[in-house]
This record gives sequence, structure tokens and C-alpha cells, in this order.
Amino acid sequence: MRSIWCVILGLFLLVRGIEGWKRGVPAVKFFEYAGISCRAHSVSIEDFGGIGDGKTSNTRAFHDAIAHLARFSDRGGGLLYVPAGRWLTATFNLTSHFTLYLDKDAVILASKDIRDWPLAKPLPSYGRGREAPGDRYASFIFGTNLTDVIITGNGGTINGQGKVWWRKFRHGKLNYTRPHLVEFMYSNSVQISNLTLLNSPFWTLHPVYSSNIIIQGMRILAPVKSPNTDGIDPDSCTNTKIEDVHIVSGDDCIAVKSGWDEYGIQYGMPTKHLVIRRLTCISPYSAMIALGSEMSGGIEDVRAEDITAINTESGIRIKTAMGRGGYVKGIYAKGMKMHTMKWAFWMNGNYGSHPDSHYNPKARPVIQGINYRDIMAENVMMAGQLQGISGDPFTGICISNATISMNPKSKEAPWSCMDVQGIASGVTPRPCNELIHKKAVTCVFPEPLPIEDVKVKRCVYKGKHHP
Repeated sequence: MRSIWCVILGLFLLVRGIEGWKRGVPAVKFFEYAGISCRAHSVSIEDFGGIGDGKTSNTRAFHDAIAHLARFSDRGGGLLYVPAGRWLTATFNLTSHFTLYLDKDAVILASKDIRDWPLAKPLPSYGRGREAPGDRYASFIFGTNLTDVIITGNGGTINGQGKVWWRKFRHGKLNYTRPHLVEFMYSNSVQISNLTLLNSPFWTLHPVYSSNIIIQGMRILAPVKSPNTDGIDPDSCTNTKIEDVHIVSGDDCIAVKSGWDEYGIQYGMPTKHLVIRRLTCISPYSAMIALGSEMSGGIEDVRAEDITAINTESGIRIKTAMGRGGYVKGIYAKGMKMHTMKWAFWMNGNYGSHPDSHYNPKARPVIQGINYRDIMAENVMMAGQLQGISGDPFTGICISNATISMNPKSKEAPWSCMDVQGIASGVTPRPCNELIHKKAVTCVFPEPLPIEDVKVKRCVYKGKHHP
């Protein structure tokens, strides 16, 4: 008898649910997601009047929803759910102990109206906007001095609609530096995962002065001729893990930075303890991973493993110059696959753009301890161009177990080296004499970092769903 009543009750609830759906009454929606923290409170953008038609501005809805959830930061945190739809909005800021979740087929659209993008102060380690003196446009999604913040989803998209910015930049019609798509400053414990970031106005994902960052399962896409649409730019950050990321970019897929000339030297905040794993990059005019050129606060302990470049200008590139100061040291890469490249390896000590005339031209960068091993490259125009600085050679270079197949149309010598020192073992074609040939040497790769062992939790969303 009890089982019969259970069936009747189940049918009754199902009918009530269907009737409620027909009347437009919100139903309860459940799903699981992975997060560094789970949230006790949740709302939908629709609860605050959001309309996902791609035309209606949802700026007020995003601001109000995030302000509402900020009240729960010390009571289990809050999650803002963005369902399927096209959610147009101006820029907005995040809060601590907060999750922004984009469901499948959810698209957050950045406004094309530049009046919707306020100005922000230049970064102290840059001293000015990267493209123009003075201020810069604020990033589309931004957070500062935050703790425990997540942007994740079930494959949703954040679309910067950057074409309007690219056009104005090319025509010289911008007085300030273009905005990033997503930026965090002075923040700790940040997760960005399982989303597509599309068509950023400038650099796409820019964590700066932050620590304990996890970037996982991302697609970052922009046309290969779009200007300076870097994929991910860890900038003066500590303990960052980037893994399972696919990037198509108009500039470097990953650009590791730490400030610009005298401003970066004075600020003195390096990027260190960075892990990059299972990266795929397509960037015909730039690098798979660039170190610099803004590296004046220092770059130290970068590990890259199982990385693939396809139709990309260069593999791992070091960019610096006199006047930069700072250092790049303790760089480790293994398991690189490269297909159709201009350069497999490129080190450039003459990458000389400067913020102003106040930099110290005698500030010498230190480049040492560069380790590459287990490399397969094909259809390469030049195996390596390694150019240090006269009187300031790049030292401690190690390349081992590398097979590079040259493009038969290449008219260049496979290697060109100047002001560099190091060793090579098992490298084909045979490198330049500046890399002393050793037998049976394996370049070092260090033990794992604590950030590699950070595990996300299994979280459950239970909230109202507006059919």
C-alpha cells in the first residue's frame, strides 16, 4: 500500500510541476559543478530582471545580483546563475566568495558602446597604459582585492565583441589603452574554468598581482589577425596553474609578464611558480609561450609540459632588452610538439619598446637557467634564433632530446646564436657552437609544485529555473 501511495504522490508532483511549467512558475534546477569552493546561496540573473535576447541591456541586473550575493560573503558565499541566452551588458565587477556560472548556450555579451566602458588607473608596474599614456579602459569583467572567486560553467561563452575596438585601434581613434576581457588584481584563490572566452578587445585573461590561480578547461579564441589578443597573461602572479587550454590568438597564446622597465623594477613583484600543462596554441604571428617582453619585476620557476603549437610563429620565446632590468630564470619545458613554425626556439635580447624616456638604458636583464627537453618539431623554417645582449649573455641554456625537421623551402641556416651560453644533447639538426655538445645529458625538470595538487570540490547548484 505504501508503494502505491508513493507512486500516486510522485505522479501528483509531476503533474504539478508540468502545470507550473505551463504557467511559467519557476521550477527547481539541479546540477553539479567543480569549484575550489561551494556556495550556500544562489540566484539567477533572471531573478533580477535579466533578459537574454541579445538586445536588452542587463547591466543593472548584473550589478544588482552581485550586490545582493555580496551580502552572503561571510555566510557561505553566493552563486550567480546565467542560463541559456544572450546577455548583453556593460562592464561589471565581481565580489569575494562568489561564483559566476554560465550554463550551456549562455553567452555574456560585452557592450559595443565604448561609453559603457569606464576608465581605470594605469597599473603601477607599468606606469601608464600599455598602448597610450595615462589611463586605460576598465576590463569587461573585473575584480580587485578579492578572495575565493570563481568564473565557471558548462561550456558557456563570454564574448568581448572586440571588433569595434580592433577597428578603432588600427585607425588610431583611441586615446586610451584597450580593455581586457577578464582581469583580477590583488586577488587570492581564483578559478576560471570550463568556458569559452571570445574576441577580447585586448589581452583576454589577465590575472595581475594575484596568487593561487587555477585556469582549466578553457577555449580562448580570437581571429589570428586581431591585434594583441593574447590568450592568458599571468602578470606579477604567484602559484598559477594553467591546464587543458586551447587558444587561437592574434598574439602570444600565453604571455608571462611582470611590469615594464623602471616601473616594473620599482614595483618589484615577479611572476613565479607557474605551471602550464596540456596547452594547444594556434598563433601564426606570435609565440606559444612568451616570457616578456614586460618582465622587469622578474620571471622565475615556470614549468611547461605536454604543450602543442600548430601554425604558430615560435614555440617558447624570451623577449627582453637593455633597459628592462629584471630576470628570467628557472624555465623548464618538456614534451613539446610543434607543427609548421617559423622558429622552434627564439630568444630576443633586442625587443626594445619602452614606456617613456625615463627608463635606465643600463638596466641589464638577467636570463639564465633555460631548460628544454623532449621536443618534436616539423615543417620549421629555423630551428633556433638565440640572440642575447652584448656584454650580458644569456646563460645556462640546456636543450636535450630534440628532433626538428626543417621545411625544405627554408633558405636560412638552422641555427643562429649570439651572446648565449649553454649545452645541447641529442639535438637534430646540430645546434650552434655556443651550445656545447654533450652526450647523454637530460635537461632538468623540477618536482611538482603545491598548486599542482590543489583539488576542486564537487558542488551542487539548487536554484529556481525560469522556463
